Amino acid sequence: MSSLVSTRLNPYLTFDGNAREAMEFYAAVFGGRLAVNTWAELGRTGTPDADRIGHAVLHTDAGYTIMAGDVTTDMQFQPVTGVSVSLSGTDADLLRAYWQKLSTGGTVTMPMREQVWGDEFGMCVDRFGVPWMVNISKP
Repeated sequence: MSSLVSTRLNPYLTFDGNAREAMEFYAAVFGGRLAVNTWAELGRTGTPDADRIGHAVLHTDAGYTIMAGDVTTDMQFQPVTGVSVSLSGTDADLLRAYWQKLSTGGTVTMPMREQVWGDEFGMCVDRFGVPWMVNISKP
């Protein structure tokens, strides 16, 4: 199997003026390299959107990629609904650390605990309104 990735599936999160703060938060949670471009850098200088984020990408230390941007003022913002970002694996310490950071300042919708299927699992909505699920599989 080649080590080159020919396709990827990445979450692209939309915010209403706080994409920079959210992406800096995710960089603090997951580590990695964050690149941010404002709408001004993307050609919308002199507009009310100039300082909003047109595109941001976080390449995390764990190999995840999270992308985001702010809606422009002529767009209607729609909060995240009907979907969650899911983290899973067997590295219990790492996943619990992610859970702790993501849930701080947010809302825990299902406490992290052992579930009927045997894994440890929890759900939360972070302080930016993004729903997360964390599943720790038994090794």
